[in-house]
Amino acid sequence: MVRLSNHTNLKNKITDVDIIKILINDGRRTFVEIAKELEVTETAIRKRVKRMENEGIIEGYTVEINPRKLGYGIKVLIGIDTTPQRYISTIQKLKRDSDILRIYSSNGDHMIMLECWFEDDDKLASFMSKIETIDGITDICPAILTDIIK
Repeated sequence: MVRLSNHTNLKNKITDVDIIKILINDGRRTFVEIAKELEVTETAIRKRVKRMENEGIIEGYTVEINPRKLGYGIKVLIGIDTTPQRYISTIQKLKRDSDILRIYSSNGDHMIMLECWFEDDDKLASFMSKIETIDGITDICPAILTDIIK
């Protein structure tokens, strides 16, 4: 979970969130570029980012991938519900499945959310059939993602 801190530089009224928003939009931005945009020094940005890393506010950096360019035409979020008794064992089984990129615990419409990429509809259907056999799963609800809007 990412915690957005409101530590503020009172002189320039720059918050950690200002820096984080820039990094979320483009994690490759240099400290110099961020400093120019926020009208502060590169050193101030570097120190602020380092502090946020040390405090665990920034936990890591990642890349955004276009799965279609890799041959995966289907990007899907799959909502999973289980019986309460089988929740942990279901997660343990799902963690071993190489088709699953990420597993999220959720308190929304579904208890568990899976992020997966598939080459085509047949691969998705095969995966759905496979996870239907996991003991304790009571509902599976896929949502195929078509576009990133923001």
